Amino acid sequence: MTAHYTSKASPVGIINPNRPRVTSITFFIYCWFLMDFFLRFPSRIPVYGDVRPTLLLVLCLSGLLFIQRDKFAGATRDPIMRTFMVLIGYLVLSLPLVEWPGSVVRHNLDDFVKAVVFLVFTVLVVDTEGRLKKAVTLFVGCQLFRVLEPLYLHFTQGYMGGETYLGGGEFAGRLAGAPADVINPNELGFVIVTVIPFLHYLLWTGRFTRKLLYLALMPLLLYALIQTMSRGAFIALLVVGWMIFRESSRKFMLILVAVAVAIAGWNSMSPIQKDRYLSLIDEDTQGAASAQGRIGGFFQELGLGLRRPVVGHGLGTTSEAKYHSHGSTKASHSLYAELFTEIGIIGAAIFLTFLYRIWRRLRINGQLLFEHPEAVTGYYANLNKALIAVFWMYAVYSINYYGLSQYYWYLFGGLVIVFARCVNGRIAKHQPSESANEPAPKAVYPLARKLSYRKG
Repeated sequence: MTAHYTSKASPVGIINPNRPRVTSITFFIYCWFLMDFFLRFPSRIPVYGDVRPTLLLVLCLSGLLFIQRDKFAGATRDPIMRTFMVLIGYLVLSLPLVEWPGSVVRHNLDDFVKAVVFLVFTVLVVDTEGRLKKAVTLFVGCQLFRVLEPLYLHFTQGYMGGETYLGGGEFAGRLAGAPADVINPNELGFVIVTVIPFLHYLLWTGRFTRKLLYLALMPLLLYALIQTMSRGAFIALLVVGWMIFRESSRKFMLILVAVAVAIAGWNSMSPIQKDRYLSLIDEDTQGAASAQGRIGGFFQELGLGLRRPVVGHGLGTTSEAKYHSHGSTKASHSLYAELFTEIGIIGAAIFLTFLYRIWRRLRINGQLLFEHPEAVTGYYANLNKALIAVFWMYAVYSINYYGLSQYYWYLFGGLVIVFARCVNGRIAKHQPSESANEPAPKAVYPLARKLSYRKG
């Protein structure tokens, strides 16, 4: 019998790590679903796209999981999943009370369902350590492809894919996703900054060949980020840089590298690109007006939410609400304003609790890894650091990016749940059976223990 362990940091509600696994074909279809979604196969293969493959994959996965439903006992016990289920229940119950329930059902429900299935499928299908590693590798690989493809077209054909208005009838090109992709320059910047923590912690900490790959990829990613001219992504990059700096024991070396990268990046920018990034701190630049417009739009949408503060206007109705209130559908693209406008104070509180539970799970994972170093590999510690950096990057970038009906928070939450399951399974296997029922020793010096954990 597998020993159980008791720890002050032990999370509750983790699915039994020894539960029956879903079939290999189910995991294969899940992986194909990820590739189909991120690499936009329907746009690349015309005949393939005619059969609505994404919908078929969702239905197929749902059917396979329903057939294997006996394997998922306790799947909703995790606090993250519980909060997610509360959110779903709230959206259902509040639907008749929102301002535009018809718009929710006819136009906006599909996008929300496409987003939340990432959480459900990841939690139920990715059920082993090996599958977690494959899922993370596949996700990062797909995002890298989405960056390198337009960058290759940029080098070979001068491709940009997007543009920004400078005033006076002038436009400047901005690097966006490839023609087959659907991401604009800001979203491409988001993809770039998402993969950087994974590359840093999972490649740079690896063998020599992985370090070489990291050194080859980072200049390309940073150059692509400059070409997007995404100010939100630049701020997100600073968040990632701070998280890496905070965890590093070679801070002086990192400062030197950061200065060198900043000088090289600045010298590679065009005057228009310099002006756009300087607009973050200088009101006299040409791009300052658009930056102030985003800030003003954010507070305008918060005010819009006060029209129906309890339950909101309805899922996905920010643009509609703004049109009826201000005569324009242009939105600030902020998750936090979106929450208040669309699902009200109650829904916003539930969703923010969902994010808090994800963060708390990451903290618990880190504490367990610190307390049981003999039970886990370096991959676990590095992955947890990467996930923490991504969490804070997402939290900051969400000021400037939608999220309620976007995949990224739901896929991230699913990966965190699966990772916690793997951590607990590893520790349980390495606990001596004779001490299975003994309580964990209480720290004699709690403050010193916390400081040691933070330092570690």
